[in-house]
Amino acid sequence: MNFRLCQLLWRFLQISFFILIVSSTTFGQINHDIKIKLHPDSHRLEVIDKITLPKALTNAESLNFILHQGLKPEILEEDAIDAILRKSFGAEAGRFFNNNPSLQNSNIKMELFEIKLSLGTNQFAIKYEGEIFHPVKDYGEEYARSFSSSPGIISQEGVFLSGSSFWYPHFVDELVTFRMDVELPEGWSSISQGARTGSDTGTDSSQDVWEEENPQEEIYLISSEFTEYRQAAGAVNAMVFLRQPDEQLAQKYLGTTAQYLEMYRKLLGPYPYSKFALVENFWETGYGMPSFTLLGHRVIRFPFILHSSYPHEILHNWWGNGVYTDYEKGNWAEGLTTYLADHLIKEQRGAAVEYRRSVLQKYTNYVTANKDKDFPLTEFRSRHSAVTEAVGYGKTMMLFHMLRQQLGDQAFVKALHKFYRKYKFKVASFDDVETVFNNVTDEPLESMFEQWVKEAGAPSLRVRQAAATPKGDGYVLSAIIEQTQEGKPYRLKIPIAVHMEGVAKAYQTSIDVNAKLHHIELNFPMRPVRLDVDPEFDVFRTLDHNESPPAFSQVFGAEQVLVVLPAAASESIRRGYHDLAESWQKGRTVNMEIKLDNELDGLPVDRAVWLFGWENSFRPMIKNALSDYDFADKKGTAHIESMELKHDQHSIVVMARNPADDAYALAWLATDNVAAIPGLGRKLPHYNKYSYLGFTGDEPTNVFKGQWPVVNSPMSIVVLQSDGKEVELATAKMASRAALAQLPPVFSETRMLKDIEYLASEELKGRGLGTPGIDKAAAYIARQFSDAGLQPCGDGPDDYFQTWTEKIDMPDRDVVTIKNVIGVIPGNNPELDGQSVIIGAHYDSHGLGWPDVLKGNKGKIHPGADDNASGISVLLEFARLVGKKWQPERTIVFVAFSAEEAGKLGSLHYVRHAEKYPVSKAMAMVNIDTVGQLGKDALTIFGNYSAREWVHIFRGAGYVTGVPIKQSALDTGNGDEKSFIDAGVPSVHFFSGARDNYHRPTDTVDRIDTAGLVKTAAILKETVEYLAARPEPLTSTLTSAKDSTAHQKERSRTKRKVVLGTVPDFAYTGQGVRLDGVTPDTPACEAGLQDGDIIARIGDTVIEDLEAYSDILKSLQAGDEITIVFMRDNVEHSVTTKVVAR
Repeated sequence: MNFRLCQLLWRFLQISFFILIVSSTTFGQINHDIKIKLHPDSHRLEVIDKITLPKALTNAESLNFILHQGLKPEILEEDAIDAILRKSFGAEAGRFFNNNPSLQNSNIKMELFEIKLSLGTNQFAIKYEGEIFHPVKDYGEEYARSFSSSPGIISQEGVFLSGSSFWYPHFVDELVTFRMDVELPEGWSSISQGARTGSDTGTDSSQDVWEEENPQEEIYLISSEFTEYRQAAGAVNAMVFLRQPDEQLAQKYLGTTAQYLEMYRKLLGPYPYSKFALVENFWETGYGMPSFTLLGHRVIRFPFILHSSYPHEILHNWWGNGVYTDYEKGNWAEGLTTYLADHLIKEQRGAAVEYRRSVLQKYTNYVTANKDKDFPLTEFRSRHSAVTEAVGYGKTMMLFHMLRQQLGDQAFVKALHKFYRKYKFKVASFDDVETVFNNVTDEPLESMFEQWVKEAGAPSLRVRQAAATPKGDGYVLSAIIEQTQEGKPYRLKIPIAVHMEGVAKAYQTSIDVNAKLHHIELNFPMRPVRLDVDPEFDVFRTLDHNESPPAFSQVFGAEQVLVVLPAAASESIRRGYHDLAESWQKGRTVNMEIKLDNELDGLPVDRAVWLFGWENSFRPMIKNALSDYDFADKKGTAHIESMELKHDQHSIVVMARNPADDAYALAWLATDNVAAIPGLGRKLPHYNKYSYLGFTGDEPTNVFKGQWPVVNSPMSIVVLQSDGKEVELATAKMASRAALAQLPPVFSETRMLKDIEYLASEELKGRGLGTPGIDKAAAYIARQFSDAGLQPCGDGPDDYFQTWTEKIDMPDRDVVTIKNVIGVIPGNNPELDGQSVIIGAHYDSHGLGWPDVLKGNKGKIHPGADDNASGISVLLEFARLVGKKWQPERTIVFVAFSAEEAGKLGSLHYVRHAEKYPVSKAMAMVNIDTVGQLGKDALTIFGNYSAREWVHIFRGAGYVTGVPIKQSALDTGNGDEKSFIDAGVPSVHFFSGARDNYHRPTDTVDRIDTAGLVKTAAILKETVEYLAARPEPLTSTLTSAKDSTAHQKERSRTKRKVVLGTVPDFAYTGQGVRLDGVTPDTPACEAGLQDGDIIARIGDTVIEDLEAYSDILKSLQAGDEITIVFMRDNVEHSVTTKVVAR
């Protein structure tokens, strides 16, 4: 949550600023009954505030409050006849502000007032009016980050008022309750904490009433011309307030809100408010308020926000806005929220280890280089720099992670529940956190909180002298773990992992370390070969340089930086680079020097260095510094991890370490696009964990990013064998960890499995073409379409079926009736009338073996659970989700195709005969075929070559959902998408991978991975929602749509007659065919081929790609002997085998 500095001052003020400082639990709450009229055109407000004091204040001789300067409050005498209100001046006011130094840093001018009431009086009313207008300004204290803020503004763009605006009277260290009646201009609406109990839209003005009975730290008032959306999320109202109508965006946030509210309700306890609202601000912010969040126009449209910053703000309603922070004693809420939002999401996606590493890396890069800026957690108030973020967010997050590791998940969750229940709508400190957590464990936590909360710094670790000595029937592993930081040792519980010879799973345990040098001795039945210390980054500590990849946080965290410009570059490029460097330097504490490369004889070794430009004479040093990584730098291109970044197309940023001293960063930025340089300057500080980046365009748009692998980590060392035996290093499997909580899925595994169970049941006998089983399947799909709310789009107005007959050479007939099942969600944009996005999946299978039956399987039921009842289940589940509530811009066509196995006859017929939504106006087609056995594999996407945008669409969808995606430009020609590609429609195919039960009777329900179906459905949802809303068509790379007569008959294809048993890696784009697996009991398996082998030749024929490989296999006959030449670990091998009949 990006708190503003002034907001920080206000919250600190609540704790410290009154003449009489007492606990809010002593005083109770002040209640404000506010009537406010806003005048955005003149930046003014008019207020009447009826104030009710708690009992403890009714006998006070006088009370003081602060109000924004110039509002001129007056007592309404009818409410307090004997009340006296006066403004404090001179020495009196000076003493007050001197006693509250936090107020001296505020950029708001405020006034102090004293009010005297008759004894026993607990109510009075004041009225005031005036201007509050503080334009939005940029703030930034560090080289790495800056932000914009306003302490309070009333304008025609919108209204933002908070406690730090001092727009209502502020008393003592008081929590408040309120009722607020807001009068607004016509067409405007407002948002505040609590429940909206009244709303009225008149001809000249609008009115809202907000009430909050639970104690609050401050009162917010946000207002603008909003379009409002809402839906129930259990007992909570989910709401969205947008400055421009956007139904699709609103539905995304409403659905996501419901998911996270339910997850946190189960994890922590009931949500503390009656609503949660997303509110679009008129400048870029990331604020979290009680019961709503205020995010900027661009921020809310970033797809990744839904599962990153947004749940963070939702969770703040438990921590920070539900249980309040005692800021004077340290802000624990940001770290706990980060742990249970940002870290938990990474944990759910299997990326928690990398996330914790990046947290430790950020602390190492930003704080250890600036030790004088480090501080204990008791001094953390709010983030306003990279250092305060690394300590206040990162170190606190790791504190809660270490607590969880020590207590175990069950006790940790129990403590969270207790803490929430005890301090809901109360102020809590780190001491209170310690007390509650102490109550759920027998291990005292005092020393843990002492060293992590009350002291600055972090330990630094090193492991050395690991040796294995034979003893009896086993071995003794000895090693030394050393704490290398200055000062006293930390009390640590350090996880270790030991890899043993011939053992698949690593031995994992934790050891208590309380000294600077700690000797360990452990007994093992098998020979230890490698020792890893804290391999999953569970301990808060500084990292050795080689424990983490080079990352941009190293250069952005440096205090001294040299920027080297290319003298040989054009004047415009050189000026752009210079302006970028100056923008990073402006208003920040970094010591930055800018020089031309021809002014230097060499690069310094005592500071971070930025090299700018393709033409930079020191550019070869980057190649030298990255010699351990997959990096190649040629004249016009850079190759990174098999990605080619071109001089004339890309802006490139690469991170390395200075070869002369790896403690210092060496970074390279190069572009030929002057217009892209300002955008690079804004964006790069937000990519601090990455090692390399690629951008295109003027914006610029990020198209490539990643981290270098970790090499030579000093925390993972080879064990010396004291008996001198040479052993092969082994990497054993680490134990998996369950996430602390799981996000309730939007899609139902149970429903999708039920679909598959019916479609693959014995009753339907494999859904063979022309059988009663396939007719039953068609009827089932039509019923599901209807129940989901899809409109029929078949041959008749109320008919879901598109029916026709085909002449087919089948064993028992030569003419068959075929049905496609079609439903639609009509688009609501008349400018896109007739346009469609098509989602398809075929529902036929192989019945009792026809067509293309494998040897020995004729007459057996082929259930087709994976191929393709799985695709139909995803199609139906997506229809259920969106069918009754979505109003897309473009029409969405859902098609269950028949006769795919007989040559894609169903999709070919649709292409020829789609009349209401003709294929010529189709924007895109997504085919879901064989997606039921994903497991831990990435979801494969075929056909991304058909439009330029596909690669970016799926990269974004994978990021948003956390689902790994493997994109392939391969044209397999095997799925229904091919019918649409041939018609000129950009089309893709979702595929979970080839398995050994493909087109066999063993394609049964028990092999279905329902979790994989949910992942596939999530990618489908992101993809189709984007396509439906995109204003312009995709940029097709298909040269032309083939003549329509080409679709009258599918071209004949040579059928493969033999089986080899290789499973290709469809995403591989290099020379040859890389294997993704080998089918058991096949010639390939018996020949010893393995996952990862690359087939280079069969006999004398060079295998260029998968298409060439397929053609060779089609030319073979059963019993043919072939020699397969393949690469394994860059070494050429060959085997000979005989193919067998299919």
